[in-house]
Amino acid sequence: MQDIQKLARIQIGVIIPFVLAKLIRPGVLANDGGELFKLFLLSFPNLCEGVIGVLTLTGLGLYLSKQFTLNRKLIYVIAIGLATIYVTTQELKIHNLGGNNVYDPNDLIFSVIGLFLGASIVFYLQPEIRPDSE
Repeated sequence: MQDIQKLARIQIGVIIPFVLAKLIRPGVLANDGGELFKLFLLSFPNLCEGVIGVLTLTGLGLYLSKQFTLNRKLIYVIAIGLATIYVTTQELKIHNLGGNNVYDPNDLIFSVIGLFLGASIVFYLQPEIRPDSE
């Protein structure tokens, strides 16, 4: 369970700037902030959602692997695949689960970067459930 807790701590570390970006966004958009900064501020939450999606699904998969015998690398691939399908179909407006999105190619780019970062974290840490941990 220590590895799942580590993933949860990383998620909290990603949620904090996500919330801060959402909080300052109205003020920056109302003022004459730089266009590049506005673009970043509008699309950054998508990056965070990509990271959080991969880490959440990986943690759930690892937890379920206690019940079923699954290879952890397979769990990583399934988690990344499911997160990718969900995020890209949401950004392409195939569904509106999780919010009423407006298609923006920048959001899609930031989402892909977030998915890549999430996958990188997972493959770097290689989290697992050890038989002796609870």
